[in-house]
Amino acid sequence: MARGPRGAGFPPGRLLPLLPLLSLALGVPRAPGADALDVCATCHEHATCLQRGGKKMCICKYGFVGNGRTQCIDKNECQFGTTVVCGNHTSCHNTLGGFYCICLEGYRATNNNKAFIPNDGTFCTEINCGHPPEVQHAVLVGNHGSRLGGMAHYVCQEGFESPGGKITSVCTEKGIWRTSTLSCTEIIIEINDVSVFNNTCVRWQINPGRINSKIVYVIYIKGQRLDSMETVHEETVNLTTDNRTPKVCLDLYQGTNYTMHISIASPRRSVPAIIGFQTAGDDLLEDDRIFNISVLNEACLKLNRHSKKVGSERMYQFKVLGQRWYLNNFYHATSFNFTTREQTAVVCLDLYPATEYTVNVTLLGSPEQHSVQITMTTAPAVKQTISNISIFNETCLRWRSMKTADIEEMYLFHIWGQRWYQKEFAQEMVFNITASSQAPETCLDLRPGTNYSVSIQALSSELPVVISLTTQITEPPLPEVDFFTVHGGPLPRLRLRKAKEKNGPISSYQVLVLPLALQSTFVCDSEEATSFFSNASGADGYVTAELLAKDVPDDAVEISIGDRLYYGKYYNAPLKIGNDYCIILRITSEWNKVRRSSCAVWAQVKDSSLTLQQMVGVGLGSLAVVMVLAFLSFSAV
Repeated sequence: MARGPRGAGFPPGRLLPLLPLLSLALGVPRAPGADALDVCATCHEHATCLQRGGKKMCICKYGFVGNGRTQCIDKNECQFGTTVVCGNHTSCHNTLGGFYCICLEGYRATNNNKAFIPNDGTFCTEINCGHPPEVQHAVLVGNHGSRLGGMAHYVCQEGFESPGGKITSVCTEKGIWRTSTLSCTEIIIEINDVSVFNNTCVRWQINPGRINSKIVYVIYIKGQRLDSMETVHEETVNLTTDNRTPKVCLDLYQGTNYTMHISIASPRRSVPAIIGFQTAGDDLLEDDRIFNISVLNEACLKLNRHSKKVGSERMYQFKVLGQRWYLNNFYHATSFNFTTREQTAVVCLDLYPATEYTVNVTLLGSPEQHSVQITMTTAPAVKQTISNISIFNETCLRWRSMKTADIEEMYLFHIWGQRWYQKEFAQEMVFNITASSQAPETCLDLRPGTNYSVSIQALSSELPVVISLTTQITEPPLPEVDFFTVHGGPLPRLRLRKAKEKNGPISSYQVLVLPLALQSTFVCDSEEATSFFSNASGADGYVTAELLAKDVPDDAVEISIGDRLYYGKYYNAPLKIGNDYCIILRITSEWNKVRRSSCAVWAQVKDSSLTLQQMVGVGLGSLAVVMVLAFLSFSAV
C-alpha cells in the first residue's frame, strides 16, 4: 500500500488559521469578503496606520525605520524592542542596504574598520595610546592624556636645543602616538673674538645658548723661538668657568712664537678657536716687528701689531695652503702681499669649505723677517652642492655637482632598506666614492623587492640629499622538490617546502598538471592555466592546487595529487588512468603590480594509475552509491 508524504510537521487542520497571515505577508490577493483581518491591528507598537489609495498601511513613526508591522527600529539608538543592536559608544546609521554602526569620537571598533554590521560581535573600545614615546636627549614634561587627541610635551636636556620649535607628540585615532619630526640637537659652542692682552693673557667670548652649568675649556699652547723652528714650550691648560667672556693669563716664554688652540672638553662639542701671536722680549718694547694673528669669522684673520709707532706702513706676505683630509689629490695654494698702516687690520681669505689650511704670514722689509703661522679649518658649506639627482637602470644614480670643475669631491652614501612584508629584513650600507666630474654617477648594490632611503652628502657640504627608490621583485627561488618518474604505479605525496622571500614577497604556491607532451613548451610566467573544469584543461593542462604563502607552514606541507579536495579555488582532480602527465610546482611573487614566477618539475607520470588515496576514494564512492540505491528501494515499498 502506498504511503503519503512523511514528516509533514503539522496536521492539515492547523495550517488553515495561518493562511490569511501568510497571504498578507506575501502580498497574495485575497478573495472577496476576506476583510475580516484588520491591517491596522497588525501594526508595530512604534508605527501608525494610514490609509493611502484606498488601502490601509502601517508606517513607522518618526525616528523609527522598518516595514511597519514586524519591525520598527530606533534609527538613533539602534534599538529593536529592548535589544540594543550596536552597543555602547556607537551611533547608528540606516541606508538602503540596511543598518550599520560607527564608533563615537574617542573610540574605535575592534575590527579596525570605521563601520560594522550590528550584532556581528564587534564593539567599540576607547582609544588609548599608552605611554608617550621617548625622544632622544629630551624629557617629558607636564601632564599628558593618552586618549585620542592627547598631547605630550618634551623639553630638551641641558646642552641640547630644538631649533625647529617645541617638540610634541599627539595620540591619533589609530591608538598610536604620532611622533614629532623635530629633535633635540646638541648645542655646539662657538668660541669667538679671541684676543691677546698684557702680552701673555687671552680673552674670548662664547655664543649664547641653553647652557647654565660651568664649562671646561682645554687650552693647548705650542711655542717656538723666533730664531728657531724647534718647539721650546708645549703645554695643555684646563680652565673651568661659567663666565660668558672667559680670560686666562699663562706663563709664557718671552720672545716666542705661539699657536694656541682653545676648545671645549668632552663630551660637549665646540668650534675650536685658534690664535697665533708672539710674546715680546725684554729688548723689543719699541720693536714694531712683533705681531699676532687671530681667526675672525672662520675665513678672516685679524693682525695685531705691537708697535707704539703710529702711521708706519708695513707689508705682510701671506702664503696659504689648504688640504682635505679625505682627499689625496686636493690642494689649494695661494700667496699674496698685504700692505697696511693700521695697527689692527683684518684680511679675509677666499677659502674652500671643509678644508684644513695652514697660513704663514711674514712681515717684510726688516732685517729679520718675523713670521707667524696659524692653522684653521673651514666648515662645510651651508649651500647644497648636489642637484638634479635622478635614477636610472633601477639601482643607479646620477646628479649634478655645483663644485669647481676638475676638483675632486668625496660623496658619502648612507642607505637604509626595508620591506613592509618582511619585518625582520633590514639592510644598511655606508660607503663613499670620489669623483672629479660635475655629473657623477654610481650604481648601488641593492636587494630586489625593497624600499630604500638613500642619503648622499658631499663632504664639503653641510646638508645631505635624501631620496627614496624601490627595487622591483625578481624571480623567487626555485622550488625545492625531489623529482620522481612514475611508470604505471601510484604517485607519492608531494612535499611542498616553504621558500625564502629573498627576492620579493612570496604570494602563492601552485601545482599544475600538464600533458607530458607540453613540458618542453611550458612557460613558467604563463597565466593561461585554468581550473580542471575549464574546457581546455584536458589539452592545455590545469591548476590542481593553490596554497597562499601565509597558509604554508615553516617546515613543509604534503599534498596527494588527485585527492578530490579543493585547494584555494582549484579542484584537485584524479589523474586519468593510462595518460602521461608532467606535474609542475610553481612559486609566484607579486608586488607593486609586478609578477614573477619560478617553476620546477616534480614528477613525470607515464601510463598513470590511481594512488592509494584515490582508490580508497573510489571504493567509498561506490559504497555510497550502493547505500543510496538501497535506501531509495526501501522508500518505494
